[in-house]
Amino acid sequence: MATVIGPIIRLQIQRGPLKVGEKPNQRYTPDLIAPVETFLVTRLGITARVEQLQTFDVHHSAHPSKKNEDGRNAISVGFLSHYGDMQRRFGTHLTLGCAGENILVDSDRRFRLEDLAGGLVLLDPSGQEKGRLTDLEVATPCRPFAGFAHRYETVDAAVLKESLQFLDGGTRGFYCSLASGSEPVTVAVGDLVAVA
Repeated sequence: MATVIGPIIRLQIQRGPLKVGEKPNQRYTPDLIAPVETFLVTRLGITARVEQLQTFDVHHSAHPSKKNEDGRNAISVGFLSHYGDMQRRFGTHLTLGCAGENILVDSDRRFRLEDLAGGLVLLDPSGQEKGRLTDLEVATPCRPFAGFAHRYETVDAAVLKESLQFLDGGTRGFYCSLASGSEPVTVAVGDLVAVA
């Protein structure tokens, strides 16, 4: 039986890439994140209505940026408790959702990949199953996001390395996919997320 983690408190899509500029001088900006009340999840990724337009998340296989050609990171999930840890370390400018996850779940504990190895279950508010998310993997942090966490102040290489290690292991969230063979699922703020 699935164990409920908590309700979904935020849904959002990335309308375009969050890393801007040319390597090695890329910067991270959350400007293209759009919060929504509902979205549709398929095996290809997420779509939502943004400003009256049906919009692909940047990790949808049909998005022109081609950010997810292998289909491995179509959906991302983060946890409120992880934001608490990030804010304590870096500051409150790391606002809820700024890391770009699609689904933000209310929780009071920290999750590692092994805690979620069986996948996640999406439930409606009454506890009825809507769909399953599988193939979870850590959303590995990038240097531009670490720079954003440090407000783009110049930091020692050792400090940057420590920050990347802190943000790894699921702190910045997890990638996943809708379970193979699943019908499309409409997800809404207030739905529940459980560990399979």
